[in-house]
Amino acid sequence: MTSFDPFRALMGRSLAIAFTVLMHTGTNAQLLQERAFTRADSLRGSLGPHRTWWDVARYDIRVRPDLHTRNLQGRTTIQFKTVAAGQRMQIDLQQPLEVDSITSDASADPQRVQADRPVAFQRDGDVIWVDLPEMLPPNTLASLTVYYRGKPRVARNPPWDGGWIWTTDDAGWPWASVACQGLGASAWYPCKDHQSDKAERAALHVVVPDTLVAVANGRLRGTTRNTDGTCTWHWVVNTPISTYNLVPYIGNYAHFHGVYQGENGHLDLDHWVLAQHEEKAREHFQQVPPMLDCLEHWLGPYPFARDGYKLVEAPHLGMEHQSAIAYGNGFQNGYRGRDLSGTGHGLLWDYIIVHESGHEWFGNNITVADIADLWVHEGFTMYTEVLMTECLLGPEAATDYVVGLRRNIQNDRPLIGPYGVNQEGSGDMYAKGANLVHMLRQLLNDDTTFRQMLRYMNQRFRHAVVTSAQVEDFLNAHLVMDLTPVLDQYLRRTEIPVLEWYVHKERLYY
Repeated sequence: MTSFDPFRALMGRSLAIAFTVLMHTGTNAQLLQERAFTRADSLRGSLGPHRTWWDVARYDIRVRPDLHTRNLQGRTTIQFKTVAAGQRMQIDLQQPLEVDSITSDASADPQRVQADRPVAFQRDGDVIWVDLPEMLPPNTLASLTVYYRGKPRVARNPPWDGGWIWTTDDAGWPWASVACQGLGASAWYPCKDHQSDKAERAALHVVVPDTLVAVANGRLRGTTRNTDGTCTWHWVVNTPISTYNLVPYIGNYAHFHGVYQGENGHLDLDHWVLAQHEEKAREHFQQVPPMLDCLEHWLGPYPFARDGYKLVEAPHLGMEHQSAIAYGNGFQNGYRGRDLSGTGHGLLWDYIIVHESGHEWFGNNITVADIADLWVHEGFTMYTEVLMTECLLGPEAATDYVVGLRRNIQNDRPLIGPYGVNQEGSGDMYAKGANLVHMLRQLLNDDTTFRQMLRYMNQRFRHAVVTSAQVEDFLNAHLVMDLTPVLDQYLRRTEIPVLEWYVHKERLYY
């Protein structure tokens, strides 16, 4: 037990810090190993020796989905650069998709580079082992092209249980897309399916019937009318992007355009919605510019101006697909029309627009290397809802909102999951993560510095991949206090701390 003079200590801010740190002590015997992890889990979730010697420079994906048979035919070119010597590559492609052939221009001698040379490969579950003809030295730029086909996994409950989504809209038109966070982009195209390696650039070419529209991330570079009654839509991404963020949307879309004058000037706003919903979308999406005003004020300039900002109506609730945010909230405020905080404040703005747009800063700009650390994405992004409430209603309403979110905390598992096996932590990463951010704000007790911290965080880790440990170190440094016990309690433990105290001879013991 420790003692101190309560009257003197109560006069200082240090008491709040001391109580917060000291009450969050103890041990947590709960382990995250809820199931026995397999070799396949490790191959999917870890950086093995056949992933680490090369980095992705660019994905160039051409895909032709058959909207009737629900089959895919595709070709993906992976441009990569070597950071160490290597010859065997791990490429991920989930079954039941099949590889027809693989070619490469890889050569140890720049004078002998030859495109489209066949290379050997072996299937090992959801992994394709590719053996290049020769060992490549460091600092080599090469490419690998995978030709594949088959019937991809169908999403059972998108976006949470992901895969391809095949449906029709309420007018009877075909409507298709993909949601694959957690499941992984290798559910529909071959890639290095690990968040630690963002492609520096990407291109997505989607072949659809010429009566339909294909939308994807980045900028539309044109369309090609094909002789078989199809049309190829060409989209290009100019900024680093995670594999699961690359997705196509296929449907009977209408398009309308706007311009937002942000901190860094002109930002294109392009919205793609089902044709029959255009009128209501034009009205409902008017909340986008004031939302961007709020988020840019607190977090800094929109991180993907080169690719623009898009909302795309999707056949599921929503997802933070970079520069092409999936929107499926029915053009209503709240989360499917209700307020997750129970305060009523969340009914003044559209949850999906705000939350998924917040991910452009936390998740897409700042990306965790392992999904075990997704609290960084979801905790800070749920706090953007608090900031939006504050922009509309003021600080008191914002506090009410974040306190209201606490009713959703289960304390079932730690926020951080097990590393290296593609496993998330608890769903508490949302509400508990947001309350952790709010508590840090209260400890700092200076909103100017808090805002500077959020903005500098997005500048310091711009388009970067990080770990929870790096973010925790950043917070400790920026708040100029050792918050390690607090962060451990919130992120790695589940017990509710109990503060034990008593008074003896006018001294408080705790």
